[in-house]
Amino acid sequence: MPPNLLWIVTTQWRAQACGYAGDSQARTPFMDALAAQSVSYTAAVTPHPFGPFARAAMLTGVESPQNGVRGYFDPLPPGSRTIAHDLAEQGYATAFFGKWHLSVRDPGARLTGEAHARTLVPPEHRGGFSFWEGFESGFLLNDPWLHGTRLPEPVRIPGYQSDVVCARALDYLRAQRAPWFAVVSLEAPHPPYAAPSSGTRPPDPASLVLRPNVPLGGEVEARARRELSGYYAHIEATDRALGRLVASLPGDTGVVVASVHGDMHGSHGLFRKGWPHEESVRVPLLVRAGGGPRSDDVPISLADLPALTLALASGGAAGGAPPAAFARISMPSVVQLPDQCDQVWSGVRTRTHKLVLRADGSPWLLFDLQADPMEASNLAGDPAHAGLLRELKALVS
Repeated sequence: MPPNLLWIVTTQWRAQACGYAGDSQARTPFMDALAAQSVSYTAAVTPHPFGPFARAAMLTGVESPQNGVRGYFDPLPPGSRTIAHDLAEQGYATAFFGKWHLSVRDPGARLTGEAHARTLVPPEHRGGFSFWEGFESGFLLNDPWLHGTRLPEPVRIPGYQSDVVCARALDYLRAQRAPWFAVVSLEAPHPPYAAPSSGTRPPDPASLVLRPNVPLGGEVEARARRELSGYYAHIEATDRALGRLVASLPGDTGVVVASVHGDMHGSHGLFRKGWPHEESVRVPLLVRAGGGPRSDDVPISLADLPALTLALASGGAAGGAPPAAFARISMPSVVQLPDQCDQVWSGVRTRTHKLVLRADGSPWLLFDLQADPMEASNLAGDPAHAGLLRELKALVS
């Protein structure tokens, strides 16, 4: 019997903010326990550190803009082939729960609030999933609006969003015959960071230990401490919700946990996402599906998840991702929102280095990630690294 398969997709949860990754301030007992049963891809990246671009690439296996999503408000084109189509052809029932962020939205409406949370996602925009229950966006971390297959009109459901979506997914999946493939997609730990987090008490901002590349002594530090306090609370609350979900499913369910992008939180004096730095592009990626726990530093992208998942459906074990020399990263357009990256860029990340090019193809950033994990020394203009730069530039397509 093919295995049941579950994707858990969060938003803005950077790879560094997990207990198993060495962050003692991240209270993540579920993620830590899952890592002890999984392949942990320690060099996993998002192909595009912004929600719609990354989600489109993750579902289709095709990077943006080739998948049809070039701008922030571009929907995934109806008829796009996704992992749901692939697995349905292998006899899987497919289901999606939670944040979609790939349908038609009103660019003039407020991004945060009911306008986008109540936007109807028509069946032809649901990526081929046979069951769909979620919301377009809106960033309502509490009392979300849901609609879909069993809710023809948006209904507001009280509770913390991660708790609500996980509970409704579990209620549906318990009644399904195997094999099934489901995606549980959550907005947390996306801002607003000050939103209530299911009773979880935020840590004291003054007690937090910041990453060494956060400038100290000014507003950047103060803001980073303030926002990280709420961020860690949402991480803890969401980790708890995910733990309840996975513990209630059959123990042989294949589980993939990832995030669509991270958050700078003051590193290099920057905030939010869209930036090519590690805090923005590197994401947690855990795959529990047999094969034993281990860490793997193979460069892997969220765009590789469809192929990896199809291999699992065919009886492969976790860790079966083909060896890769690099993973591509890019921002295909500028998102005109506060704090986000202000330029188009493309690049490549290997096990040891990262090169980022500007829109005109000129070098912007080059880092030796082994010698300089905090990306403090930009080698792009160093003549001693000209040969390496040429080699990496040839990989950026």
